[in-house]
Amino acid sequence: MKSLRTRFLFSLAVLGYIFAGASAPVRAQQDDVPKNTADSIGNILHYTADQFLSAAEAMPAEKYDYIPNVSGGNFVGTRSFAEQVKHVACANFAFFNEIEGKTPPELCEKGGPSPAKGKAELVKYLKDAIGYGNKVCATLNSKNELDRVEGRYGGPNTKLGIAVIAVWHFADHYGQIAEYLRMNGIVPPPTQKQGVPVR
Repeated sequence: MKSLRTRFLFSLAVLGYIFAGASAPVRAQQDDVPKNTADSIGNILHYTADQFLSAAEAMPAEKYDYIPNVSGGNFVGTRSFAEQVKHVACANFAFFNEIEGKTPPELCEKGGPSPAKGKAELVKYLKDAIGYGNKVCATLNSKNELDRVEGRYGGPNTKLGIAVIAVWHFADHYGQIAEYLRMNGIVPPPTQKQGVPVR
């Protein structure tokens, strides 16, 4: 559990750095700042989920079984691209099931119970998971955001805490599959859209 918390805190720090720099061209005017919990966390959830979805859509179907194998690297036990997408979709259902007090799917770390396979089915499963998460996130407010949540996917925690973990989870796995895309000669779509020179 210490490792998960360490990764979570590190990822939050990285997210803060990324969003502080990457969002410079799109910084909102003061009157565009979210006015409630649902919009505040929902906006960044939508942003990170959209990045992950765009990467899932960018990988050709025939490359969905791709597992990195770079000389000098250690990729033993690494998920395939398809397994990454399935894991993230399952976990998103799990996080927001817990917020609603429902029983989450089992074994999301292994892809969970969904029979989805292949690009078309996995992208649909991912879109369904994102839609569900957005719907549940919209119910967060100042009266329930600190309600206790139990469960193996980020719990015990608060509703707001679980929603933050969902954002982190998308960003964490986006960082991984962005590398899968690049190893296959594909520039991740969010990078293509930004067009911000780094050198």
